[in-house]
Amino acid sequence: MPYFHQAVSALIQRIERASAGANRLIQNIEQAPDFSFIDWLEAQPIFPKFYWQSRDGRETVVALGQLYTFTDPLPAYAILAEGQRVWGGRSFDGQTDKNRRCMASFFFLPQIELICQDDEYSLAVNLTSDINRTLASLKKLQHQVAPQPALQHQVKHMSHTPEREQWGKLVDKVLAGIEQQAFKKVVLARRTTVELDAPLSAAGLLKASIAKNRDSFHFLLALDQTHCFMGSTPERLYQRQGAELYTEALAGTSGRGETAEQDQALANWLSHDDKNLNENQYVVDDIVERLTPHSLDVDVEAKPQLVRLRKVQHLKRRIHATLKPGINGVQLLSALQPTAAVAGLPRDASMAFIRENEPFARGWYAGSMGYISHREAQLCVAIRSALVVEQSLHLFAGAGIVPGSIAEHEWQELDRKMSTLLSLINQYSPLGVAS
Repeated sequence: MPYFHQAVSALIQRIERASAGANRLIQNIEQAPDFSFIDWLEAQPIFPKFYWQSRDGRETVVALGQLYTFTDPLPAYAILAEGQRVWGGRSFDGQTDKNRRCMASFFFLPQIELICQDDEYSLAVNLTSDINRTLASLKKLQHQVAPQPALQHQVKHMSHTPEREQWGKLVDKVLAGIEQQAFKKVVLARRTTVELDAPLSAAGLLKASIAKNRDSFHFLLALDQTHCFMGSTPERLYQRQGAELYTEALAGTSGRGETAEQDQALANWLSHDDKNLNENQYVVDDIVERLTPHSLDVDVEAKPQLVRLRKVQHLKRRIHATLKPGINGVQLLSALQPTAAVAGLPRDASMAFIRENEPFARGWYAGSMGYISHREAQLCVAIRSALVVEQSLHLFAGAGIVPGSIAEHEWQELDRKMSTLLSLINQYSPLGVAS
């Protein structure tokens, strides 16, 4: 019997003889499974499903099934035991007048977790007094796991919201508001809907993205068989380890060059461009202001570093804070989300402009995805993301509008950001960016 099957059988036996009050069991898997985690997730019939891979690659988790769900993560602290984590995310505009269909948050305590941490594999279960729920899910697990086929889709139609002309008018409106000192910055977003010739596997798209897009958090949330939100984002919202908090300002963007010389020239330009440096500084100042009431001290990296990704490069400054006693992950979520990198400054004014003028609801895009526990938490900013609904792929990207922004340049930046995922679909690169 393969080692993974042995782990499942051993867990079933341990649950059946577990003492009353047991809430979590972990079974080590002696060798790496002979399947990828994303293929395993796709094969399972249990919902919700969540996939998580940390940016440093040290941890990958698939979480399946729910014991408890939370539309506000605060009550989760009352039921979480040692070692348990709730998985999910907070949307950008769910449960607002603009987007009542989307949840404000969705977190769940899973029944089953497949975990790889520092190349050590384990299968974990969370339990309630009704152990039969978790037992039933373990017995449903599919052990025959087929690899995801290569993406071979044809694009039948593509549309943008807003379209190019409306985008230009929105940028002009933001710049006029900045001139009138209504705000310093507004992040405008675009949704690009791609209609394909056949249903798209979100897991297959994420698997292709994991192979291509390094130095990123990778996530997938599927609440049912037909709707799935996924992405590969370079941006951390925050990581908390006890009282230590790590976050970052990721703002300021340029493309990548076709040659090493062009690439370096773009990097040099980005590192010295006043518009992009100011945009990054806006985000730094906002994060520091929002963390200060919750922190004993806040330290900011002196100079921006360059983050080079497959399609774009960014300016990033790391920020570290030591939290005051008693500060929890929900307080941090409210303080930091949405960041100035996805909304603007000041927050209230920029959010009001987005609500009133952006011609679509963002939903999970520009929200956050990850996990929360008593001891630690880690959430990424849900950019470079897409909503997959059968044969439709809804891509999202945003651009920070600040003094000096040019609508056409920002539109091209959106194209580059969307190509992170779109260029993975074979035989078509409609945004004019090579794969």
